[in-house]
Amino acid sequence: MKFAVEQIVAIVALACELPASSGRPISHWSPGALAAEAVKRGIVETISPRSVGRFLKGSRPPTASGPVLAEQ
Repeated sequence: MKFAVEQIVAIVALACELPASSGRPISHWSPGALAAEAVKRGIVETISPRSVGRFLKGSRPPTASGPVLAEQ
């Protein structure tokens, strides 16, 4: 299933919210809880927790492969 950029951005933004603001009694979002909340809010009709996880993993900055600080 393909998702629009706007949908992906909305799901990533949702992940930045506290779950309690959505009435969820959890301290951190899980991919499954995010998927359920995205459907509940009408962001998407259906989405798997795995797809949510891929979106979040893809939004992280890449890790450095070498030294982060310049050598002097």
